[in-house]
Amino acid sequence: MIKFIPFILVLTLVFSSCSKKTSQSEIDDQTIQNYLTTKNLTAVKDPSGLYYIITLAGTGVSPTSSSTVEVKYKGSLVNGTIFDQTATDKTFTYALNALIKGWQIGIPLMKKGGKATFFIPSELGYGSVTTGPIPANSVLIFDIELIDVK
Repeated sequence: MIKFIPFILVLTLVFSSCSKKTSQSEIDDQTIQNYLTTKNLTAVKDPSGLYYIITLAGTGVSPTSSSTVEVKYKGSLVNGTIFDQTATDKTFTYALNALIKGWQIGIPLMKKGGKATFFIPSELGYGSVTTGPIPANSVLIFDIELIDVK
């Protein structure tokens, strides 16, 4: 019996190494791809994992990481729940480098006056932390209009 224990341990290691656990980034990527397919949308995938659609190019300058941006936005989850948005007559102004990583990557792809939709995997959003009405590991969808760059 003792002679078989090392053999059983080796088999256990072999089989346990064969089962690949799906990472959160893979889950998020599949969630975004499924959403885009369901909605019949075509988006560009940034190397960071961010997907985006520029819906209006804009004509002004593009922000840099040190810019302050003024935007109108709507944030939602893939199930359609809106978790935050600017009021119709209001804007949001903030230093770009202090915002979530998805915005830091996506907004510089825009020009002043432009509009875009970002599909942000959780690692570029709030990660594994529940933040207000946003559950942990949530893919975020933002419709953003870049009003001004300072």
